[in-house]
Amino acid sequence: MLTERPARPTIAQLREVTQPPSVRTRAGAEHWVAHLYLRDLSPYLTRPLLRLGFSADAVTWLMILCAALSAVSTGWPTLAGAIGVVVLAQLQQLLDCCDGEVARWRQTSSPRGVYLDRVGHYTAECGIAVALGVRANGGPALDGVWISAGLALGLLVCLNKVENDLVHVARHYAGMTQMADVESVRVPQAGLLRTARRAARLVPFHRIFHSIEMSLLILLAAVVDLFVDGWATKVLLVAMLVSAVVTVVGHLAAVLGSSRLR
Repeated sequence: MLTERPARPTIAQLREVTQPPSVRTRAGAEHWVAHLYLRDLSPYLTRPLLRLGFSADAVTWLMILCAALSAVSTGWPTLAGAIGVVVLAQLQQLLDCCDGEVARWRQTSSPRGVYLDRVGHYTAECGIAVALGVRANGGPALDGVWISAGLALGLLVCLNKVENDLVHVARHYAGMTQMADVESVRVPQAGLLRTARRAARLVPFHRIFHSIEMSLLILLAAVVDLFVDGWATKVLLVAMLVSAVVTVVGHLAAVLGSSRLR
């Protein structure tokens, strides 16, 4: 590991400091697109951000902006809007890699940065879910069944994320140490729950509520909508609403049945 931080680091130096194994092997914090290609790309954006003097928090604010714009793009009921949300979701996830890399390089990691990072993810995932109702409705409105369905989906997506964050809150108030971000901690101890979790891993519908997955599904529905007059987006919204109910209930049971609170 480098003991000094050069003013103009190479890509190799950035990778050594900002992408240690503890980051690349996290079970819950690394999205599959980060493993697949974004961590390969992120140092090429992190380096100019460092040279331009960006702080880690400033990069996170850029991520939050992309998150908000992805929700706005979702609500634009056209193919261009669907393409926009895919691009913005990818950029949001890339900046999510970069803000941590800037923090690790500058040695400025802080609770404030973690908090802002959470704000960005909540903005993207809950915002896209709500905006999907606007998209299914054909545009913004003060009422309507599709608007209500989008609001309900946004609430359920938020609850699903809260169930994760409340684990850390509960452990803190109980005076416990920080939970290790490894897969073994997340496995339920009861046999029935373990079986249900294995089944969910075979058909991982619970993962569709990340901004990346939602954006890709929205684009797919938008393409189909060219031939079915908007009904694909409506079907997607209903399917996601049902999946969200199952996910929230299953997630709660999995948390209570695992060693996360023990």
